[in-house]
Amino acid sequence: MKLIEHIIFDFILGLLAVSIVILGIFLYLSCKKEPVESEESLPTQQIAAAYQLTDIDAATDGFNSRRIIGHGRLGTVYSAVLSTGDLVAVKRIHPRLVLSNAGFGFSSIIKKISQAHHQNIVPILGFSQAPGERILVMEFVGMVSLELYLHENNDGASLLDWSRRFRIAAGAARGLEYLHEGMAPNVIHGCIKASNILLDSKFSPRISDYGLSFMARQEKRGLLGYVDDEYWSDRDGGASKESDVYGFGVVLLEILSGRRCEEGLLVKWALPLIKAKRLTELLDPRLVFPSDVKPFVRLAKVASACVGNSRKSRPSIVQVSAILNNLDDNHHISGKPFIH
Repeated sequence: MKLIEHIIFDFILGLLAVSIVILGIFLYLSCKKEPVESEESLPTQQIAAAYQLTDIDAATDGFNSRRIIGHGRLGTVYSAVLSTGDLVAVKRIHPRLVLSNAGFGFSSIIKKISQAHHQNIVPILGFSQAPGERILVMEFVGMVSLELYLHENNDGASLLDWSRRFRIAAGAARGLEYLHEGMAPNVIHGCIKASNILLDSKFSPRISDYGLSFMARQEKRGLLGYVDDEYWSDRDGGASKESDVYGFGVVLLEILSGRRCEEGLLVKWALPLIKAKRLTELLDPRLVFPSDVKPFVRLAKVASACVGNSRKSRPSIVQVSAILNNLDDNHHISGKPFIH
């Protein structure tokens, strides 16, 4: 009888031990779930929010013309105040472009490019779409373009002394480099030009309208002169990193000369001057001619390499950015507005 009791007792102890082990494993696995859940709750990269068209309509006072702050090849830009009180910029895509791109996944593309976050990029905060409507909501950064400063009036150009122009060139290069190499997948801008480089109150450049070239691939208005000849080719044409670098080279020529692109005439005028090292004719006459011309020669050569070579021989924006940032860091660029 005692032998049977011992067997039963040992059996119960064994069963209890197994139960304790199973309970321990269960508790361990339960505890392991917490870190997984906490990791999932961590904030992820900001993605564009979807807005109702009625909200955008209210924010722009019914797309009131008095709120228009810019016109571009893709659409009209309005200042807007969201229901949260935040001031933003709203780009309303031209209806004809909406119609011709009806089959494209607008929202998915915007969500991808809205993950771009860099100090030299205008953030995309949201979007709205409805029949016949495609709208972008962007951070409001003053919306004063490099084009306006350089070309609209002499007072604006005089605010951009040589030192500021070099900093703008270096900062814009960093922004484009981020799009080309820092984003996954990489983002092609499609239309790099002075009007798409915005300056904040401290003259820090921000690139806008990136990743939207699919909306108007073959529309020449506002694009001629800012893309290479290969862009218009049926074979291996269209927007590319190389065509972006070409457009950036044109912007560098505008920064140096103060002249407009004029649909490619600027490049034809500037390249012979750069080759002959005739800086006195190349540089913006509204500013004092620099005492140290070495950084200007270097910048002019970079611009020439961007616009004077075929796609295969053109430098990458990584190479361009490295040179421009080295110039900005290691040279004190002087040059005050020319006073008559």
